[in-house]
Amino acid sequence: MGAQAYERRIIAQAEDALAATSAAAWRFRELTVRSLRSPLPGARRLPMRFVARAPASVRREIGRMLFSGDAVSHRMGLELPPSPRADVVTLHDVVAWRFADESSPVPAAAEELRRAAAVICVSEFSALEAVEVLGIPHPHVVHNGVDARYFDAPPMDDDARRALNLPGPYVLHAGGAAERKNLAALAAAWPRVRSERPGLTLALAGPPHPRRTALFDGMPGVVLLGRLPDEAMPGLVAAASAVVVPSLYEGFGLPVLEAMAANVPAVVANTSSLPEVAGGHAILVDPDAAALAGGLIDATSADSALAGMVRGARTHADGFTWERSALGHARIWESLR
Repeated sequence: MGAQAYERRIIAQAEDALAATSAAAWRFRELTVRSLRSPLPGARRLPMRFVARAPASVRREIGRMLFSGDAVSHRMGLELPPSPRADVVTLHDVVAWRFADESSPVPAAAEELRRAAAVICVSEFSALEAVEVLGIPHPHVVHNGVDARYFDAPPMDDDARRALNLPGPYVLHAGGAAERKNLAALAAAWPRVRSERPGLTLALAGPPHPRRTALFDGMPGVVLLGRLPDEAMPGLVAAASAVVVPSLYEGFGLPVLEAMAANVPAVVANTSSLPEVAGGHAILVDPDAAALAGGLIDATSADSALAGMVRGARTHADGFTWERSALGHARIWESLR
């Protein structure tokens, strides 16, 4: 998922970005915090449910112990307590405050974000939301990057596609199934697309979710792929006839850029951060069934204009790398040292 990809890539690039940005020597440490019961490796263990719901004063005390000795600390999750010194926080979006079916917001998070030394937002849209919803005065915008494996990725081979029950052409949706993902409109659009493109399949990749299953299970021409290994995704995207992102709300929208990097047309809802990320190089549609159906039919046509759009999209995606994103982070860290 997008937040996990962000964490991995920024951490992996952090030391090089600091070396390229700063004339001073930095010492860097990665602090992976896990819950007490988590089977995953971690440098620290905390009762995360308690920490997330604790009063602000208690969280500050935990933060003093956790980040002791740090000149600058960067929290990539709002559940973690604040640092007592230069506290940098990533805010991907405000969905916890906007949508009832998302995880509830950390009670102290809004106050902590307003007090932070720097808040990094991943799009201009999410920065505007941070100001409007949470009252954060001056958020920084640093766009996400695209995993290098997506750029000109080789399409998944025929054997691998057949193993996924995708022997013919397909359009791909990859992501979660929260209400803001707007899968209900995609489900309503699909019968019309299928009637116009009877050989086309809708492939849905993402963790099993009862909402997705209820909407699509048994629908003709639909394959529920479940959660696939990360290494399979570039080839799956590259082999698609189109990628569809029908969301009502996204803080960024990595699947848009992944499709562009892989030379695949993207059909994208004209909502939230998605037009900003698409930069005019996708088929932008209203987030309703009729518009989504029309966009998918257009994206899978033989229209010669599609090739030009895909070429422009590939060039646009070049501007979004994790190296560039990490440099933007490093400049903020350096300014707070």
